[in-house]
Amino acid sequence: MYPNDGFHELGRQECLRRLAKVPVGRIVYTRQALPAVLPVNFSVDGDGAVVLRTSAASELVRAIDGAVVAFEADEVDAVRPSGWSVVVTGAATVVTDPTEHERLVRTGPVSWVPSPREVFVRIEPELITGRELVGGRTLHGVNLTA
Repeated sequence: MYPNDGFHELGRQECLRRLAKVPVGRIVYTRQALPAVLPVNFSVDGDGAVVLRTSAASELVRAIDGAVVAFEADEVDAVRPSGWSVVVTGAATVVTDPTEHERLVRTGPVSWVPSPREVFVRIEPELITGRELVGGRTLHGVNLTA
């Protein structure tokens, strides 16, 4: 973020609170040496990790397991204009511990496209950033809706 760019920076706990309010985000990863973005449903685990559930055979799992990824979710009101955006950056890993897997079956996200063999992917939050634009006003008091 840049000073006086019209956005308010969100703290880590506020970022996690907002993430927990929305059902869909976007995972940013590398596919064939190029940036790729994919919308996914998710949940936020108790420790702040972002958890995805998908087919064990998916291209996404092969691309992100063990890689550093970014995950972004937001809520935007284009009419006001206002909204917020949160980005979580960290290592993505497939959950292999059977006890953890069973816990996530009960508490984690539900897959949009159920598969006979599903896995959970955890994104450990090494960096969490967020920003908010409230009511279409910049820090300079300029009305953006005019």
